[in-house]
Amino acid sequence: MGGTPARPLRVAVIGGGPGGLYAAALLKRLDPAREVTVWERGAPDDTFGFGVVLSDETLGGIEHADPDVHRALQAEFVRWDDIDIAHRGHLLTSSGHGFAALGRRRLLEILHSRCAELGVRLHVRTEAPAAAELAATHDLVVAADGVHSATREAHADVFRPRLTTHRCRYIWLAADFAFDAFRFEIAETEHGVMQLHGYPYLRPAPAPGPGRAPAPLARPGTAPGASTVIIEMREEVWRAAGFDEQDETDSIARCAKIFAETLGGRPLRSNNSTWTAFRTVVNARWSHGHTVLLGDAAHTAHFSIGSGTKLAVEDALALAACVEEQPTVAEALAAYESERRPVVESTQRAAAASLRWFEEVDRYLDQPPRQFAFNLLTRSRRVTHGNLRLRDPAFTDSVERAFGCPPGTPPMFTPFRLRGLTLRNRVVVSPMDLYVAEDGVPDDFHLVHLGARALGGAGLVMTEMVCVSREGRITPGCTGLWTDEQAEAWSRVTSFVHTRSPGTAIGVQLGHSGRKGSTRRMWEGIDQPLPDGNWPLTAASPLPYRPGVNQIPHALDRAGMTAVREQFAAAARRAARCDFDLLELHCAHGYLLSGFLSPLTNRRDDAYGGPLANRLRFPLEVFDAVREVWPPERPMTVRISATDWADGGTTDEDAIGTARAFAAHGADAIDVSTGQVVPDERPEYGRSYQTPYADRIRGAVPVPVIAVGAISSWDDVNSLLLAGRADLCALARPHLYDPHWTLHAAAEQNYRGPAAAWPDPYRAGSRTPPTGRTDAPKPRLGLHLRP
Repeated sequence: MGGTPARPLRVAVIGGGPGGLYAAALLKRLDPAREVTVWERGAPDDTFGFGVVLSDETLGGIEHADPDVHRALQAEFVRWDDIDIAHRGHLLTSSGHGFAALGRRRLLEILHSRCAELGVRLHVRTEAPAAAELAATHDLVVAADGVHSATREAHADVFRPRLTTHRCRYIWLAADFAFDAFRFEIAETEHGVMQLHGYPYLRPAPAPGPGRAPAPLARPGTAPGASTVIIEMREEVWRAAGFDEQDETDSIARCAKIFAETLGGRPLRSNNSTWTAFRTVVNARWSHGHTVLLGDAAHTAHFSIGSGTKLAVEDALALAACVEEQPTVAEALAAYESERRPVVESTQRAAAASLRWFEEVDRYLDQPPRQFAFNLLTRSRRVTHGNLRLRDPAFTDSVERAFGCPPGTPPMFTPFRLRGLTLRNRVVVSPMDLYVAEDGVPDDFHLVHLGARALGGAGLVMTEMVCVSREGRITPGCTGLWTDEQAEAWSRVTSFVHTRSPGTAIGVQLGHSGRKGSTRRMWEGIDQPLPDGNWPLTAASPLPYRPGVNQIPHALDRAGMTAVREQFAAAARRAARCDFDLLELHCAHGYLLSGFLSPLTNRRDDAYGGPLANRLRFPLEVFDAVREVWPPERPMTVRISATDWADGGTTDEDAIGTARAFAAHGADAIDVSTGQVVPDERPEYGRSYQTPYADRIRGAVPVPVIAVGAISSWDDVNSLLLAGRADLCALARPHLYDPHWTLHAAAEQNYRGPAAAWPDPYRAGSRTPPTGRTDAPKPRLGLHLRP
């Protein structure tokens, strides 16, 4: 029925959960003449779980769209501000978070009542006809049939769903008392780590006094209050503990015993509860003709950020608005997906980070109590150091003191020592290829670029990848250190930094392009071969970067490896004479040494291929040769790609093993990047998207890590440091946007200490400039009401 008006007269809703019911109520309320029918195969009060959490933002949307529903919800909500974190005998509380929850069953009652009041047809205990059948007789079909959506599966060729099952088992339970706060608790058992997530959804009803009616929350059997309790653990812990062999009754009793202290010895109860593994649902499309997916049918987000019902209700709000605003159903569904998809994807990224944190919580158990609590609170990257400072300054101050921040000093402005070098702050200007050199010689552009960023306040400024040979260049514009002329030009840069920006360290990154060389400058066609003047390439294996596009490299033999190793050592000697403070060996991004490390690019059948220990052999030879000639008091770091973002590539275990091997050979820090190894990679882009890999390595290997990858704000830097996910943070694009990023970060945080000293000629600019008038008269009360 293409071309149907966007104000459809017949609407079918498959699924009577909160999203489906609310969509039905809104569509009927917006056009009372509209025929809206809901099919729900369960009973009206059938539901999983117990309490649901909605944000103030979601409630604001509900209030605007349907004040009657909002009033009903307001009468039911339990509100609280605190998060309690219990671990190893410590109970820490963070305040100011603002939650609102109510029973899921009560939410359904309110929405059922609203639908009936508006005239929505409700078919309960009735299986819905297939979406294709409904689409033949209805103008709009809303598939709100949940995570196991039959509609989605029936049209999988169009929706193209991708379902990912995760590593933890969990069970939804309830306790007949109200927690005082949102509570996280870790139990370390003989079988492994288990965790409890709990929150109140019904407050105890006060006893009625003379002439006083019972409180509206007082319902039969629930007067003591109630809380949702979710028990979660890794699959292998679940099996080791024998939960896979216990029935529901025994499982629940066992959980109550494990968390008896938190529960005060009270029992837990279920609602046909079963152990399950969370599944993340992603769909390439959300609509098919005039059938549209809503809520869990379209997307899921892990319960640890409390977003499932919230997203479904917000979907319903957006869908109803788009149907009202757009001239056709097709345009309405396109607008709905366009509006909601970015929001959902952002939420799913946050949920994925939270989910992984709980899957790997055992990595953080040895953190000091306050750092552990801060780490948990900021796990999704949605709550940050800045958020917590606004919400609970006392808690945040205590975390900073435990970290070692002097009074008034943000975490990013604490010093850090690497071997004989003390960095005045934790900010690194990440290596950025400029492609403007001639014959490998850095010129005035490099002097100004690196000099400006050194004056900008960073603790460490890194050069671009400096190539160790002419044939090791990426492009004709790459810098090098294979001649004394190049070294002399680099000495000019280091001298400027040390003289004009005392306290700033400058580091050199040495690398060899491998199979990714002999290409055009980035803005002329990234990774595209030169139109002429190409030079021969070498690599671990004879595999072109892009088959049919880039040339086939020559596989290095023993003599070739020896020659390359000596080129790295010779460049390191020159770098030492240039007075660089730190040297980084580039073993990432698919360049030569990275090509040996990744199983996707190393197909050798000799002692340098196969298992990780063999793939590490040549990069470690190069590292040892460089470390031998690099001054012993100066630090040396290694950049790695901790994942290739491609099937069959570097695993988490590979990345940890690589970091461990370099640390054992004397690396002072591991600079943890990802990808750029193969052209068909599928990165999971997002804010700070690479930092979990640094976090993972830091937790597994006793070596400092440098985090990199879309770290865009000083708030992110402070958060990563305080949570113990990184020791230093490297930023690239922010320093292209603002060479004085670090000084401006200090000014915005009112920090004026030695870790971010303004150069004398710039001191007059150390205060944030005023941006406009602030003395405008305020609007007079009531003027906006006049005609």
